[in-house]
Amino acid sequence: MKTFREAVQGPQFSISAELTLERSSTADGIRRQADVLGRYVDGIQVTDNPYAWVQMSALSAAAILIEHGVDPIPVLTCRDRNRIALQSDLLGLQALGVTSLMLMRGHRVPGKHAVPASTVFDLTGRELIALAASLGEEVSVGPDRGFFIGTGAKAFRPGKRWRAESLAARAAAGARFIQTQLCFNMDILRQYMQRFVEARLTWSYSVMVSLTPLPSAETARWVKENMSDSRIPEALIERLEDAKDPEQEGIRICAELMREIAEIPGVSGVNLMTTGDPRAIPAAIEASGLRG
Repeated sequence: MKTFREAVQGPQFSISAELTLERSSTADGIRRQADVLGRYVDGIQVTDNPYAWVQMSALSAAAILIEHGVDPIPVLTCRDRNRIALQSDLLGLQALGVTSLMLMRGHRVPGKHAVPASTVFDLTGRELIALAASLGEEVSVGPDRGFFIGTGAKAFRPGKRWRAESLAARAAAGARFIQTQLCFNMDILRQYMQRFVEARLTWSYSVMVSLTPLPSAETARWVKENMSDSRIPEALIERLEDAKDPEQEGIRICAELMREIAEIPGVSGVNLMTTGDPRAIPAAIEASGLRG
C-alpha cells in the first residue's frame, strides 16, 4: 500500500484524517471507519488520549489498521509515559510496520480531571523525536525502517525577528513534517506560510494544516474556548449560527478552506480532525473536489 510518507513527500496535495476513538471502540468499529476513510485519505491518524480522555491505545489501533491495509499515523506524547514506556511503544510500532508518527510533548492532565492521573513529562518533545529517530539508525533495524516523524506547530503572525528556533531544533532531532493546530483563519495561515517558506523551512519539513467539519456554532465556540491555540474567526461561527443546517454548512466551510489551503505555497496537505459525526470527514473531502 502507498504510505503517508510517500504521499506527503510527493507532488499531489495530501489528506490525512483522524480516527474517532472512544472507550467503547472495537476492532470491527475501527475497520468500518477505515473502510470509509481509506478511500479518501493517505493516512489515518490515531490520537493518544487527547485531553486525558481514556481510549484505546494508539499502538493497538495502529495494529488493527495495518492488518486492514491502511497506513496509520499514531500520536505519542510525553504526558503519560516515562522514557522506558515510550521506547517500548516505539519498538512495538516499528515491529508492526508503522512508518509515520506524530510526536509531541502534550499538555498536562487538567486539574480536577475525572481520572486523577499524574503528569509524567520524563522527556521533552524534542528528546522524544530524537529517541524515535535514533531507532532508525540502529544497525539491526536497517536503513529503510526509520520513522517519518511529525511534530506540532502553531500558525500565527510571525514578527520580523522570528527565526523558528524550536522548529529548526526539532528538524535537527529528526522531525520531517509538521501539523498545525486547527486553523480556519486563512490570513494568519498565509502570513505564517510566507515566512515559513522565506525561512527555507520547507527544505526540512512537509506542512499539514489541521481542519475539521464543525457541526455547529456551539461546537465551534467550545473548540475556540477550550483549544486555546485554535484559530476560528468569529464570522465563521456566525455563519454556522445563521445556517438552516449547521452540520452541512460546517462541511461546506471545511471544503472551501481545503481548496484555499491547497493553493497556499509550501503547504503539503490537510489533516481532518473529528469533532462530530465521523461521516462528515469524507463528505467534506468529496465536497472539496480534491479527490475523485
